[in-house]
Amino acid sequence: MSNKTTNSRRKFLRNTVGTIAAFTIVPRHVLGRGFLAPSDTLTKGVIGVGSMGRGHFEYAGTRTVAVCDVDTRHIQLALNALGGGKGVKTFRDYRELITLPEVDIVHIATPPHWHGIMAADAARAGKDIWCEKPMTRTIGEGKRVVEAVKQHGRIFRLNTWFRFEDNFYGMNTTVKPIKKLVDSGLLGWPLKVTVSRHTGFDWKFYWVGKTDLPAEPVPQELDYEMWLGPAPYKPYSSHRVHTTFRGYWDYDGGGLGDMGQHYIDPIQYFLGKDDDSPVLVEVDAPQQHDDAVGTWRRITYTYADGCQIVLDGDGSLTDAAYIEGPQGKLYKGFQCTIPDIEKKLAEFPDPAPVTTNFVDAVKGRKKFALNEENGHRSCTIVNIGKIALQLGRSLRFDPVQQVFLNDEGANRLLNPPMRGPWNI
Repeated sequence: MSNKTTNSRRKFLRNTVGTIAAFTIVPRHVLGRGFLAPSDTLTKGVIGVGSMGRGHFEYAGTRTVAVCDVDTRHIQLALNALGGGKGVKTFRDYRELITLPEVDIVHIATPPHWHGIMAADAARAGKDIWCEKPMTRTIGEGKRVVEAVKQHGRIFRLNTWFRFEDNFYGMNTTVKPIKKLVDSGLLGWPLKVTVSRHTGFDWKFYWVGKTDLPAEPVPQELDYEMWLGPAPYKPYSSHRVHTTFRGYWDYDGGGLGDMGQHYIDPIQYFLGKDDDSPVLVEVDAPQQHDDAVGTWRRITYTYADGCQIVLDGDGSLTDAAYIEGPQGKLYKGFQCTIPDIEKKLAEFPDPAPVTTNFVDAVKGRKKFALNEENGHRSCTIVNIGKIALQLGRSLRFDPVQQVFLNDEGANRLLNPPMRGPWNI
């Protein structure tokens, strides 16, 4: 490993950014008043170019100029996808990519245990950020990202788009009419939302870990030490890395980590709870292994006002509505027990418009619809569920202080120590 890799992250950033600070305090195309010329194409550096990272090279109004990955095979596949990669810079250490003066946006498509560190570092390096879900692996990392983005005036996008476009899984509609229905009050209050295969949402329980992994030789093309980064050291196994990393607590959280923010973020939005969190999480699950993620039967979140989100893992809630309120129910496929629901909803105003084009957000310095703040809140729901599963008990949560009540064991998992020299 190079000297740069073994240096601490903060020393690396201080030394490197300091030498080019005059050019990178703001993106390269920023004009005097802090706006990008509308005709300019934003340049992008992608960190993590496995299948997810490579799938986002082509985004209208952007051009990929740099890629980074700890696996040289991924680098070559990325260059091939970029037409041979002429003029595209390649790196194995993300800290070098984020200091490039020609990069406007950093797209983070690594396993989740890297998201927080990389996003915070990119903000400190003056880059705007596009981050894959889940936003962070821990609640503490999420809080640090929120602080770094705010402190350095960056634009942040979390890449789960269902709150504002595309059909929302089994609901067979965008979230807009669901939001409109909830805002209308026609269902009453409080509401219970059930996320289940019967309401159109698959928990992907094939993302489970193995408890008997044999140690294997590290492939020559992989920098496994850098792949692990802040995660605890574990002997290399092919099942730990790349696609199947989701089955291990050190890097993600199984089906809940993979799909939770896709499913839950729109619920936060249409319940009007983007600045709130549940006060109670209850779990019904087998005892989880301390390394390998297992399955679960049910996770129930309750807010202070009585609203609930129920995650049905075993499919036992066969007759549950997607949304149930005192005055009506909404089922899969936007089937509602309230007669003439579409006609009635037409009388209510549409949800407030938001900025859903990331290029427009960056050029106009406007907050993106799904940003570091509301993204952190919906990711927090995923993360308190993971902690309850790991501990095998119900937990009470303070949404303001973002800590668990009277449970030091749970609070230790809010911001677990990272393997040196990494920190956030």
